[in-house]
Amino acid sequence: MTVSGLASAVKDADSLGMPSTAATRARVAAVLGPTNTGKTHFAMERMLGHASGMIGFPLRLLARENYDRAVKAKGARSVALITGEEKIIPPQARYLLCTVESMPVERRVAFVGVDEIQMCADPDRGHIFTDRLLHARGTLETLFMGAETIRPLIRRLVPKAEILTRPRFSTLSYNGSRKIQRLPPRTAIVAFSSADVYAIAELIRRQRGGTAVVLGALSPHTRNAQVAMYQAGEVDYLVATDAIGMGLNMDLDHIAFAALRKFDGRYPRALTAAELAQIAGRAGRHMNDGTFGTTADIGSLDNDLVERIENHRFEPLRTVFWRNTNLRFTSLEALSASLARLPSIHGLMLAREADDERVLAALRHEPDIVALARHPDAIRLLWQVCQIPDFRKVMSDAHAHLLGRIYRHLMGPDGHGDQRLPTDWVARQVGHIDRVDGDIEALMQRIANIRTWTYVSYRGDWIDDAAGWQERTRSIEDKLSDALHQRLLQRFVDRRTSVLLGRMKKRDDLVSVVSASGDVLVEGEFVGTLEGFRFTPDPSVHTESRGDSRPAARVLNAAAMRALQAEIPSRLRRLEADSDEAFALTPEGWIVWREAPVARVIAGRDILYPKVEPDSQDVLETALRERVRRHLTQWLRRYLADHLPALYAERPSDLSGASAGILYQVCEALGSLPRPGAATQISALSNEDRKALRQLDLQIGRESVYFPRLLKPQAIAVRGLLWSVHCGVELPNLPTPGRVSVTVDETVPLAFYDAIGYRPLGRRAVRVDMLERVAARARALSREGEFEAPAELSTTLGCGMGDLPEILAALGFEARKTETQTLFGRAVRRPPTRPNPGPTSVIKRQGVSHSPFAKRCAISCQRHERRKSAGRQVVVACPLFQEQNVGEPSLRKRPDARQRCRDSQVPSHPQAR
Repeated sequence: MTVSGLASAVKDADSLGMPSTAATRARVAAVLGPTNTGKTHFAMERMLGHASGMIGFPLRLLARENYDRAVKAKGARSVALITGEEKIIPPQARYLLCTVESMPVERRVAFVGVDEIQMCADPDRGHIFTDRLLHARGTLETLFMGAETIRPLIRRLVPKAEILTRPRFSTLSYNGSRKIQRLPPRTAIVAFSSADVYAIAELIRRQRGGTAVVLGALSPHTRNAQVAMYQAGEVDYLVATDAIGMGLNMDLDHIAFAALRKFDGRYPRALTAAELAQIAGRAGRHMNDGTFGTTADIGSLDNDLVERIENHRFEPLRTVFWRNTNLRFTSLEALSASLARLPSIHGLMLAREADDERVLAALRHEPDIVALARHPDAIRLLWQVCQIPDFRKVMSDAHAHLLGRIYRHLMGPDGHGDQRLPTDWVARQVGHIDRVDGDIEALMQRIANIRTWTYVSYRGDWIDDAAGWQERTRSIEDKLSDALHQRLLQRFVDRRTSVLLGRMKKRDDLVSVVSASGDVLVEGEFVGTLEGFRFTPDPSVHTESRGDSRPAARVLNAAAMRALQAEIPSRLRRLEADSDEAFALTPEGWIVWREAPVARVIAGRDILYPKVEPDSQDVLETALRERVRRHLTQWLRRYLADHLPALYAERPSDLSGASAGILYQVCEALGSLPRPGAATQISALSNEDRKALRQLDLQIGRESVYFPRLLKPQAIAVRGLLWSVHCGVELPNLPTPGRVSVTVDETVPLAFYDAIGYRPLGRRAVRVDMLERVAARARALSREGEFEAPAELSTTLGCGMGDLPEILAALGFEARKTETQTLFGRAVRRPPTRPNPGPTSVIKRQGVSHSPFAKRCAISCQRHERRKSAGRQVVVACPLFQEQNVGEPSLRKRPDARQRCRDSQVPSHPQAR
């Protein structure tokens, strides 16, 4: 550091009431204030004034920016950069610039700083910041930088900390609501979804010629390129998400909010005043005043909210998130229990389930993973693997599946845990990502994927030639980032492709070709991509040709279709030759082939047999489309039979009519059925019938009839998907794996819970096997008279004691309150009122009239329909071939009807055999 720089640091310290470094000994301080107060600059000066130091930043981008600054001051040999995806650690490094998660807190340094410390209250990452607040200390000085909202909690959690305040350098004021077209230059428009950002950017491009775009999903390389374009004056507008709220210092004069609500990863919610101020504070740099407002679509801000933002008055934080770091690795159960440990300090709140915990919960359901994780070192390795980030921020099953494969490779076949990832396997995974075709979303997806492998490459004990893989993954990320920057330029700055339009006017016959990576080229110009069998045109060619009789997009699309004529049959042959492992079924009902959606699952006539609709947008001819549909339908049948074997297995041919009927009903109900729905059929079962059903893994309980194996999380997920597809609705939220009861969502049909094996009982839905257990226990308690519900019932059900009365009432127990307790007893059963028989015979068929089983019984049912007699009502149940006189308890089986239906020409159903 220069003498003038050191003097500046001392001057800044004096202005805050903090002694200079020479006079500081193990001081802990917090510098709090709004944006544009120079807190980060001050912390950097303080660190560089010590012999060694470390600062944790909330973003990789911030760590990199301050790393470059420190290198200029101290030289590259003295400065290290440590993030999850990038590590530059010279042997003699004395100053470490890190992300908060990557801070090597065990290393002793003179100075430790943590930026944006108010993020202790962040639901996803807050527990990391809280850990640094409680435990990260420099030997001479510790400095926390953040917002005023965390002041009370710092006083409570770090009582010895000296709290200092810095005022904002410039004034921030509100200037109302304006239309987007009338916003002044040097404005940033803030939205909270990529779709809104794209729509606003399109409008700005049409009205003002172009805009830069900043999204949280952009790589630092792409984000810097977009910001540099704005800073250089190539465009006068910036459209962004709240990613600009931290770490981006630009020459912004005005911030315009296009929305005031966001999806925080769990649910949509309104932004708090402090969050709005964090973003609005980016307007006005250093001593230049800034303004903020809204777009005309959302109207003006409330006067009280404006006053709080302008004067930086916000509600203080009452709690911050915490997670136990003293983990136990003696068993998987001990690890989960230690993660769930509650904090003992007032002001700390247990963090909600983080991504690594969700992956751990998913992998605990894999039997081979559980078998490998049998000793502390193996469990510790599993936890380290679970902490590999999902940079896509969607926590799909694909990420958990990838981490499971990584763990299996590291453990090895002998389970010693001393293996490394196979080089050829890693090469294939990385090779799939190394492509620059596709649209903006595809490129952002690949950047997120390669960032995961960059993270893995920095685990030198996991992978051979770690340095080589680090270089390759960084190179791929840079290449994808450059391509993404070009896509953003093409879409939001200059979409008109003058070369294509000029050549189109000269001749109709355009040269077109499809590259090996799926890029569709017309006259050498990129016009779109082919993913699976869907052609996605480049938005920049969607411009009509002025003065021409045909739109340019129509001509260019026609040329692209000609280019696809040779590619499509070849791609179809590759699809037909691929193994089942190349396909996957998403929760949204898409069949994905090698990461590309190729078909959607739609409702069929039978819930067990949905249809497949290829996704091709007229790219496939009729014959080729049928080949795709046929092949994917066969794959889907195998997939469903593998995940729901009880519903699709061949049935013994010697089942009685009663047994076959119950099987049919349970299978049509996706694996579980309330017992009253099959009471008539159950009463007709013989001992041999019951034994045969038990051999088929069908459980006939007092409350439900169900297949126990179809109550596992994977089977529940597939059952839910079949129900949503058949009903044509979006799949509701599935129960968390391991939860035996859930709160009933009033917006979700009750039939959904029945379909996935949960019985709705008042405000809660209970998994049917647990319901059987609780019902049996309640009946046992009631044999000696009224009883008080023990706590074990609520523990078994995974609910509170307050939910038990409603559940027990649904099971046939009445509650009687005394002065001190609530007692339960069996409800008095009243005989049902029987209707008077009608003047004529009425035939009622059970089940779906168009189902295969009903068709198979058509001949027998027609014979019953002819048996009408006055004053008598006949009820015919096709699966059992019975008839019953209303008002009489007698029930007569018709075993001969089943044989007649079997001999008919009606196609059979596998559950009716």
